[in-house]
Amino acid sequence: MKIENFKIGPRLIASFSVVLMMLVIVAALGVSRMSAMQRSMVDITKGNDVESSLAFQMRLSVADRMIALRNLVLFEDPTQMQTQVDRVRKQAQLYETAEKKIRENFAVYGIQDDETRILTDIQGQNVAATPLIEKVLQLGLENKDAEATKILIGDLRDVQIKWQNGLDALVSSEKKQNEEASAAADEAYLFARNTMIGLSCVAVFIGMVVAWIITRSIVLPIQHAVTIAQTVADGDLTSQIEVTGKDETSILLATLKTMNESLQRIVSQVRAGTDTMTTASKEIAAGNLDLSSRTEQQASSLEETASSMEQLTSSVRQNADNARQASSLATTASEVAIRGGVAFANVVETMSAISASSKKIVEIIGVIDGIAFQTNILALNAAVEAARAGEQGRGFAVVATEVRSLAHRSAAAAKEIKTLISDSVSKVDSGSALVNQTGETMNQVVNSVRQVGSIITEITAASQEQSLGIEQINQAIIQMDSVTQKNAALVEESAAAAESLQGQAIELVDVVGKFVLNPASIARVAGELKQNAFAASNRSQTLALTISHRSGSTAPPAIQRKFQTKVHDSEWCEF
Repeated sequence: MKIENFKIGPRLIASFSVVLMMLVIVAALGVSRMSAMQRSMVDITKGNDVESSLAFQMRLSVADRMIALRNLVLFEDPTQMQTQVDRVRKQAQLYETAEKKIRENFAVYGIQDDETRILTDIQGQNVAATPLIEKVLQLGLENKDAEATKILIGDLRDVQIKWQNGLDALVSSEKKQNEEASAAADEAYLFARNTMIGLSCVAVFIGMVVAWIITRSIVLPIQHAVTIAQTVADGDLTSQIEVTGKDETSILLATLKTMNESLQRIVSQVRAGTDTMTTASKEIAAGNLDLSSRTEQQASSLEETASSMEQLTSSVRQNADNARQASSLATTASEVAIRGGVAFANVVETMSAISASSKKIVEIIGVIDGIAFQTNILALNAAVEAARAGEQGRGFAVVATEVRSLAHRSAAAAKEIKTLISDSVSKVDSGSALVNQTGETMNQVVNSVRQVGSIITEITAASQEQSLGIEQINQAIIQMDSVTQKNAALVEESAAAAESLQGQAIELVDVVGKFVLNPASIARVAGELKQNAFAASNRSQTLALTISHRSGSTAPPAIQRKFQTKVHDSEWCEF
């Protein structure tokens, strides 16, 4: 199990817990040793010291009573003697009080076997000495100094020595116990000190080891992360980052790895994109220049179109005026045609009357021809009769001859007139037919003139509408000219912006060029960009074809051809 698999928080908690546990152990040991020392000090201060002090008071009491008894024997003044007696009584009371306290102290803090033995021996000596002391007091008050002295230096002396030796033994025992307690306290102190020092050293060592391990497990990955970050900051994105743990530093390294990979992908895309953008900006600049020239050409073409539209407008206006004049002339012609139709109708009637008159003349000439034929026959008969009469009939024969000649001439004239009249009648018939046809034609002409008049009226209205429409088209072309000029200015600005973009793209290429990338990453991103560019190109072509298909159903053929030309123009597709 690797330490890198644990989070930093649990690691720090574990390390501090180890150190705190060692501190708790040291503190517990110190408290335990201090408790032992405190008990030893209690034994010394409240036990042994008090017991030693009480034993020493008891010894002083014994010694003081012995001195008071000696003084009692030596003094002769009753007052002084009574003082010594009181002194003995007082010291005896102090002895009893001290003995009571020392027994109570032993009952509280415990008593050892030798102390019990010594205390029993002291009590025995006290019991043995008390009658002797009372005896000496009595003898001293009775001024029996010799007997009192004998007891003092005799039995009481032996009891006193044993008694004081017992008290000295008790004091020595308490002193020894004090020394032992002090030695135990010193030993406990030394043990506690050495143990605490040892445990503290162990705790410090363990803490240092744990701190070193924890610090190393935290600092090394952080230093590695800092190194990677510095490498990334220097523009080197080729670092291979390995993540082996699950702690925060491993998460940081994983994040740095993700960031490094993202930066590689982004910088690769930016580098490839800047190359593409540089090329595209160059093409945009060239396209804008071409578009600017084309826009200028379009502007000049629009100006020419505007002037042509003005001429067309004036021509349409003139045509409208001519159409109005033609309409009035057509109206006049219609009226004239109507009058001509009426006149032709009269002519037809007249020709019909002439034809009828000619037929009557033919009939009359036929009658004249018959009369001339009969006259000729009569003249012939008259000539025959004149020939029969001879000389008498010669004059009549001449007259008959002249009459016959006149009859022949009349017949010839009648024939000629008949021929002429027949020809005239036939021509009149032909003329009547022609006049009838002409009348019908005139009716058709009148109808046609009327239709022409209505058509010319419609043409006049259409010419007026065309004039208005052309004026609107002229205004639209003027606006288009203005917009085209503005577009030309915008195209120039766009060309300048494209040049600026090209410069910025070059600067961006220089900036991105500071980053060091893996060739595999560059190739992968370049492939992705090519796929994206191919997909975008397909979408653009699909959109263009869709627009072309939609425009094909509504736009005029010329516009469709123009649009298709633009769509399939390789230069503009590249642009």
